[in-house]
Amino acid sequence: MQSIYQYTYSELSDLFESAGLKKFRTKQVYEWLYQHDKYSFDEMTNLSKEMRQQLNSQFDTQLLEIAECQVSNDGTRKYLLKLEDGFIETVLMVHPYGKSLCVTSQLGCNMGCTFCASGLLKKQRDLMAHEIVRQVLTVNHDINEHVSHVVVMGTGEPFDNYDEVMRFIRIINEAHGLAIGARHITVSTCGLVPMIKQYAHEGIQTNLAISLHAPNDALRDQLMPVNRTYNLDSLREALDYYIKVTDRRVTLEYILLDGINDDLKYARQLAHYLRGLNVYVNLIPYNPVDEHLYRKSHNIDDFKDELLRLHINVTLRKEHGTDIDGACGQLRAKREVR
Repeated sequence: MQSIYQYTYSELSDLFESAGLKKFRTKQVYEWLYQHDKYSFDEMTNLSKEMRQQLNSQFDTQLLEIAECQVSNDGTRKYLLKLEDGFIETVLMVHPYGKSLCVTSQLGCNMGCTFCASGLLKKQRDLMAHEIVRQVLTVNHDINEHVSHVVVMGTGEPFDNYDEVMRFIRIINEAHGLAIGARHITVSTCGLVPMIKQYAHEGIQTNLAISLHAPNDALRDQLMPVNRTYNLDSLREALDYYIKVTDRRVTLEYILLDGINDDLKYARQLAHYLRGLNVYVNLIPYNPVDEHLYRKSHNIDDFKDELLRLHINVTLRKEHGTDIDGACGQLRAKREVR
C-alpha cells in the first residue's frame, strides 16, 4: 500500500479524478493531513464514510516510529527514526527565527567525506519522498507544532537522490499543505556539478548550500573524495551558472578542522576562490566523531576575521547539540554497530 505522503497536490488530484472523486476533495485531504495534523482518514469528518473506506484501502497514513530521541540543553532534539530496513536521523534545532528541521535523504551515504559520521555506514538505498516528508510530520506531531524551516543536510547526498528530494520539496512547499516557504527550505550538496546546473532550472526559490570545507584541490581531495570527480574549477563554474540563472545567493559551508584547514593561508585561498561570486561563507565548528581523529579548530575567530578583512561575507554557525550525539550520523551509527 502506497503512502499518501508520496504524492504532490497535483498528482493526488489526478488520482482522485481518475477514481471518480471531485478535485476539491484533494484540498480537503491535504489540509487534514498537513494543516490539521490528522493521520487517519477516519478523522476526516467532512469526507463520506464510503470515501474514507476507499482511501483506507488505497493509502497508508502512518508516521515514522521514534526509536530514540536525545534532547540537548540548548533545546536541540535528535531523533532516531525506524524504517522497515534500518534507522535514519533527523534533527530539530531551535533558533530565534523559529524551529528548523534537518532531514535525511538517504539510508547511509557513499560520499566518503573523511570527517563525517554519516559515511560510517555506507548507502543502502535512496529514501522515497514520503519517507522524507514523514520525518517532518513525525517531528511536528512529537512537538505539537509545525517546524518553520527545513534543511536537507542530514545523512546522504540530496543530489544523489535528486528526483525524490525535489518531490519532497514540492510537497512541503504546497500552499494547501505544510506551506513551508521556498526561502525557508535549504538543500545542501557536496558538489555534484550536473545536478547543481539542473537545480538552477527548477523554478523554485529555495536556498542552495555547498559543502566546501577546503579552498584547494589537494586538500579537498583529501577531505572529500567527490572533488576527484568534480574539482573546484568545475564547481565554481557550476556555481557561477546557478547564480546567473536564479539570481540567488549561495551558502558555502566550511567546517573548521584543527590543524587541517584552519590556517589563515587557507582563508586567503578561500577568499581568492570566491572572488566575484554572490556567496557567503558559513563557518561551522566541528562536532567531534569518535571514529575520526579530527578536532574542533582553535582558530575559528582568526579565520573569520581574515575572511572579513578580505571582504568575504561570513557567518559563524551557532553550535547545536554538542552535549548529545550532535554530528550527523552518530546516533544511527551507534545503534547499528551495537
